[in-house]
Amino acid sequence: MSAPFHGKVALVTGAGSGIGRTSARAFAARGATVVVADLDAGNAAQTVKLIERGGGRASAVTVDVTDSASVQSMVDTAVSRHGGLHIAHNNAGVFTGLGPLADLDEGQWHAQLAVNLTGVMLAMKYEIRHMRDNGGGVIVNAASNIGDHVRYPGTGAYAASKAAVSTLTRAAALDHIKDGIRINAVSPGASNTSMTFMPGESEAERAARLNGTIPLGRLAETDEIVASVLWLASEESSFVVGHDLVTDGGASA
Repeated sequence: MSAPFHGKVALVTGAGSGIGRTSARAFAARGATVVVADLDAGNAAQTVKLIERGGGRASAVTVDVTDSASVQSMVDTAVSRHGGLHIAHNNAGVFTGLGPLADLDEGQWHAQLAVNLTGVMLAMKYEIRHMRDNGGGVIVNAASNIGDHVRYPGTGAYAASKAAVSTLTRAAALDHIKDGIRINAVSPGASNTSMTFMPGESEAERAARLNGTIPLGRLAETDEIVASVLWLASEESSFVVGHDLVTDGGASA
């Protein structure tokens, strides 16, 4: 496998599972030293083990993306351990508080905004501060096709948080491209992760519920989503700035 990220340090939030774990492993397989950041220290450590078993280099850091001091410490730790920070995939997110807006628990509203939106803002704030003073870098944020691209009943809080990530990504991209920092987003559709299951739902039941909403006829595998992340993080997308790349099998077409 080629090593387009050789010599680079890549930070992935929410890297203890799902798309984040696949992203961390993919960056490592392509030559990057990866900082595996997650709220769950055990899951982060497991991702590091998987990377190391594959011959890659990684270290774990525990982070609460809703807390400014914790996020600043995450970036500082990445830089002090590995000598820099060149790539960031701000992937941490939650999908909760489903139901009609009038019945939405306000705590769930605030929790989704805190993780999905404020978490991305704080991560970018400290990543950009380092990158701006050290020759630039690349940031890829996790938005969603639910939000700016398509809406479904009962997903108002999640949709609002992810639509805001898409807008924030574009705004930040304009603010900092002259600092040598390219900022883009990926908007995944329904993927084969634990986040797409309803409580108690089987894989067959999930497929029956979701596959008909996707023109391609199936959920994405996590490596299909990560392929978009890798492209946006690579020199192959060097002229792409402030873009939100929808990767959803045609669901929002």
